[in-house]
Amino acid sequence: MKNQDKIRVGITHGDINGISYEVIIKTLIEPHMLELCTPVIYGSPKVAAYHRKALNIDNLSFNHIRSAKDAHTKRINIINCIDDNVRVELGKSTREAGESAFNALDAACKDIEHGLLDVLITAPINKDNIQSEHFSFPGHTEYLAERFQSEDYAMLMVSETMKMGVVTTHLPLNEVSKHITKEAVLSKLRIIAKSLQQDFSINKPRIAVFGLNPHAGDNGLLGKEENEVILPAIIQAKKEGIIALGPYPADGFFGSQDYRKFDAILAMYHDQGLIPFKLASFEQGVNYTAGLPIIRTSPAHGTAYSLAGEDKASPVSFRQAMYLAVDIFKNRQTFEEISKNPLKSYNISPNQVDESVNLEKDSDEI
Repeated sequence: MKNQDKIRVGITHGDINGISYEVIIKTLIEPHMLELCTPVIYGSPKVAAYHRKALNIDNLSFNHIRSAKDAHTKRINIINCIDDNVRVELGKSTREAGESAFNALDAACKDIEHGLLDVLITAPINKDNIQSEHFSFPGHTEYLAERFQSEDYAMLMVSETMKMGVVTTHLPLNEVSKHITKEAVLSKLRIIAKSLQQDFSINKPRIAVFGLNPHAGDNGLLGKEENEVILPAIIQAKKEGIIALGPYPADGFFGSQDYRKFDAILAMYHDQGLIPFKLASFEQGVNYTAGLPIIRTSPAHGTAYSLAGEDKASPVSFRQAMYLAVDIFKNRQTFEEISKNPLKSYNISPNQVDESVNLEKDSDEI
């Protein structure tokens, strides 16, 4: 792709009974979106028209195409991926909705595999009704990792406030500790550090690492994982040139607002990281899968069945997901150019902090 060409954005419609089409339509109706990129929705013209009517939007039309190769650069393109007889049942989880969500995802993945798309934005799915012989994963992240043969990947929640990664994602809490290993922590640190450089143009990113136990284990009193697993991973990461600090107790870390001193945070499990992230950034947060050969983002919210058809869903998170995907695509191009010509300097993030700041606090101080 030439730098001057518009970025081709594939959008999967997610669960047809939730708010996906509402946030997609509200985002794409903004005129500047078509200046930013060429959107291609993978879904259903019939279902899209149903939701457009529910929103009482008249000044929006879709360009029906059979292939992303036919996408019009100045139109909102849509490819039909589902049975025209599918029923929309707002606010309900149905088998039809799950099958429709998978068909759209599969079609978009095929096109990005064939180079017809530059980035992928996935609207929310219902992780239960999408389960089938074709999809037996906890969510998009795991499915895409297997589809694109990525053993090392990381779910990275992104906002203007913070970037939050997790070592374990969709696991029952009673299984988390056995998956916290030195190699697992180190793998996520490597992925996040690389992503911050190539995807976010941060030259020397700083990553805070949480402990697993209360008070980060209190030097072994409340758990041994910090001393035996997490700290050794941090030490090894530093030997590899990664600026990783911790382990920090999560509660005090946010209470003291120390998160402002870092470019990213690595939590040990889902709720430890995503609860503070969504408290701070729910409406404008984005889910990004770092470590994939493709660029995939998603809004941080779910299907929101209770809001379906009410014209109350905010498009901010979905809009930010589109902006982020486009930005990452451009940043990767820049990173590739810099890699070919190392004499060029990196674009340092405005969030880059002075390396002289002492961030190595004792756990009792945080």
